[in-house]
Amino acid sequence: IMPLRLNIKKKLNARSERVKSVDFHPTEPWILAALYTGHLYIWNYQTKNMIKSIEVCNYPVRTAKFIARKEWIICGADDLNIRVYNYNTLERITQFEAHSDYIRYLEVHPSLPYVLSCSDDMTIKLWDWSKNWENLQVFEGHSHYVMQVQFNPKDTNVFASASLDRSVKVWGLNSSSAHFTLEGHERGVNSISYFVGGDRPYLAS
Repeated sequence: IMPLRLNIKKKLNARSERVKSVDFHPTEPWILAALYTGHLYIWNYQTKNMIKSIEVCNYPVRTAKFIARKEWIICGADDLNIRVYNYNTLERITQFEAHSDYIRYLEVHPSLPYVLSCSDDMTIKLWDWSKNWENLQVFEGHSHYVMQVQFNPKDTNVFASASLDRSVKVWGLNSSSAHFTLEGHERGVNSISYFVGGDRPYLAS
C-alpha cells in the first residue's frame, strides 16, 4: 500500500499570548502585563477581571511599567519604539524610536523624571520626561544584548545592568562608562535584583 501524501494547502498560525513582563501598581489592585502579541493588559487581581487593554503594535512588547505619579504606562517593543499611555483614558502621550534593536527592559526612577531603557543594540539609555523625553545619556560597554537594568534602592544615582556578555556592570547616572564590572558567570546574565531589606549591599544575578 502506498503511503498517503498530503499537501499542505494552508498553514494557520497565531502569535503566542506569552506574557513578557508584569508590574504591580503601587496603590491600585492592578497588574500590568506586556504580551508577545503586542498587547498590554491591566488586570484587577482582586476581582480577577481584565479592566484595560491596549493594542500597542504588531510586534512583541517585552517590557511595560506603571509610572503611577503621572498616571502613565510606559512600554518598549520589538519595533524599537517606546510608547507612553495615560492609563485612565488610554490616550497615547508619546511614541519615539529609542534603540536600533529590540528593547528588553525599562526601569523607572523612583523619584526623578527618568527612565532607563536597555536593548539588544548593547546600549542603555537615560530619558527625561520633563524635557520632552530628551535622551540625557547613553551608557556603552557591554558586548552583547543588555537584558535588564535596575536602580540601586539605597543610592538611586547608581544602577546595575545584566547582559548576555556574561557580566553585570554598575553605573552612575552622570557617566557614560561603568564604575565597575562583575564577572564570574559562564553564560549570559538575564536578570539582576538589588536587596531592599536592611543594610546589606547585596546584588543578585
